[in-house]
Amino acid sequence: MIIAAATLATIVGKPLNPNMISVVMGLAALPSGIDQPQRLARLLGQTCHESMGWTYDRKIWGNTLAQIRYDTRTDLGNTAARDGDGYLYRGRTGIQITGKYNTTMFRDWCRARFSVVPDFVAAPDLMNTDPWEGIGPVWYWATHRHLGKSINDWCHAGLDEVVTRAINGGVNGLADRINLTVRASVLLCGHVSIRAFQSAHQIAADGVTGPITRGALHKTLCALPLVTFAA
Repeated sequence: MIIAAATLATIVGKPLNPNMISVVMGLAALPSGIDQPQRLARLLGQTCHESMGWTYDRKIWGNTLAQIRYDTRTDLGNTAARDGDGYLYRGRTGIQITGKYNTTMFRDWCRARFSVVPDFVAAPDLMNTDPWEGIGPVWYWATHRHLGKSINDWCHAGLDEVVTRAINGGVNGLADRINLTVRASVLLCGHVSIRAFQSAHQIAADGVTGPITRGALHKTLCALPLVTFAA
């Protein structure tokens, strides 16, 4: 199956936009094993939620008290003094890379793989240029671990709640993340709707994505060949 930016537009039910193009461009440049359908479905569901349907590629900043506290988030590499690091290193790319530490790690990881990489630490907005905007989620997926396992390990286990915890640190927006992952899964499985998938797999076609349907989706995804990305 060939994944194009139009595929993302179909998943979310919105017109094609540059952020969708960036996601596919990043995956085409460096698939990093996310061309396995059970992994891709979860990356698409998670990034779709994080970016509000691939609408935003940076954190919406309202200068709230919670956001101001990011200035002193030393665990994210921001300096202890209130000097604006929270705003400067606010979330960017489709997976919301946040903080000076993560920005530095992303830059260095890219520099180990590409000959010319901008200095994202000096100019964080460059993370939202192509192909880096789409590579951001790939970097996070490839490098971050949760409970001693990679995100891909949890994808193979079909544990969407644990995948969410690996991305979010909690379960904020879990229902929406699962819903979007299901939409992506149905499309990757070659169907136009949940009901169509259910009918094809001898499941009561009620359009409800309960445990049986989600289990069948996961099993089907794991049996599919690798996808390719149309940059």
